[in-house]
Amino acid sequence: MSKGDSSTYMRWVVLAVFTVLNGPQTKALEHKLNSEKIAASVFQQYADLAVQWQREYLRINTTNPPGNEARAAAFFKKILDQEQIENQVFEYAPGRADIWARVPHTGASPKPPIVLLNHMDVVTSDPSHWKVPPFSAEIVDGAIYGRGAEDMKNEGLAQFMVMVMLQREKVKLDRDVIFLAVSDEEVDNTGSEWFIAHQKDLLGNPEFLINEGGENLLDADGHVKYVGVDVGEKSTFWLHLVAHGRSGHGSLPIPDSAPNRLVRALNRILAYHTPFKVLPVAEDYLRTMAPYEKPERAAKFRNIRQALESPSFQREVEQDESLNYLLRNTISLTMLGGSEQTNVIPSEAWANLDVRLLPDEDPKTFLESIRRVVNDSNVTVEPQSPDFKVANASPANTALFSAIQEVSAKYFPGTPVVPRLDSGYTENQRYRTLGINCYGFTPYAYTEEEGATEHGDNERIRVEEVRRGFRVLYDVVTRVAAE
Repeated sequence: MSKGDSSTYMRWVVLAVFTVLNGPQTKALEHKLNSEKIAASVFQQYADLAVQWQREYLRINTTNPPGNEARAAAFFKKILDQEQIENQVFEYAPGRADIWARVPHTGASPKPPIVLLNHMDVVTSDPSHWKVPPFSAEIVDGAIYGRGAEDMKNEGLAQFMVMVMLQREKVKLDRDVIFLAVSDEEVDNTGSEWFIAHQKDLLGNPEFLINEGGENLLDADGHVKYVGVDVGEKSTFWLHLVAHGRSGHGSLPIPDSAPNRLVRALNRILAYHTPFKVLPVAEDYLRTMAPYEKPERAAKFRNIRQALESPSFQREVEQDESLNYLLRNTISLTMLGGSEQTNVIPSEAWANLDVRLLPDEDPKTFLESIRRVVNDSNVTVEPQSPDFKVANASPANTALFSAIQEVSAKYFPGTPVVPRLDSGYTENQRYRTLGINCYGFTPYAYTEEEGATEHGDNERIRVEEVRRGFRVLYDVVTRVAAE
């Protein structure tokens, strides 16, 4: 059975949770962290550089579409050349490029490489809704504002800093450390698809890959509630609705016009409550987090199946974004279209839905359920893409996951490290099919308000996190890659 099979996903998830819950959640370090070998004054210089480069990187407009990620690749390449780090740029389409770099192993018997994966493109933004221009990288109240500050030019910069530090500090490595920044993750994944199809050998059959998808959420007191490591993701199943009706002049209303039919169909969909489904990864994650909640909520987390029998708690879950996605298939209305003129009633009106399915869900069955909810022969509901990516996952009983536990114990003492199901698609799903253990891990901590700016207005990251985060990642990487 292939690694991408959904039943295999469930076995991996159960293994991941069992490993974490039945072993120490934070592991004591037997040796000093590698970053502790670097003088404080040198780290100050690295921190200053991180802030400088982060702002420069955020000022590069890589809005996708069209992307223009070759500009970001050129930014990285200039520094990599100055640092004498081996690298190659692949411009696979006009203005679109991937960049690969490597700090090689120094030992005689190397282990398989570790890959630091990030994407250079960012989603669109509306400057009129921002405090400062989205590509200004201005510092406001101690935070750097910029599209990509949370997704994921922040993590890309931290990975880049690790490469520079490995080179400058002449760290002896027993495996290659590879930096791979790709294009087009936010739309069609052409950057990763091209690289895998044409330059996969440059990855060197790696054992591990670190990507976006981690979550280190701060509570009201400024303490990290948990270190969430993405071991799997939900499947993307985008739907396209088209309503059909008679066209006409806007001055003569048509009760069954295409826009009216579409609005009624969408109202039925938005009123529809997808069934709750408690997966092992969600059940055990909530049980692990129960001790960190208030007593009433903790009791529900310890027995989530029983708690969900209560209509009031169901409503509570629906209003809690951090819980809702874990326990059901989700539907978000994201795009609408109709006439191009106010006084024209169009013969067609359309909408797009961002649907995220839990593992083991059948997309055909879900599609039929939405069609029954719409219940209008003049409204079609079809998948946007014929390709459906089946969910996959990585185990938590690996050297890299242990390294994350050990390093987190140093930086976030007493904080549990838990495997989690990510709400959205990441390219981990694509690289796992190559046999790589892929994890979503972020070295940054952020508040719910800051996290909500990802893909939203006023996206930002605190300067103090930029100055600190790369050090956490450096210690994780050197924990599994240094001799």
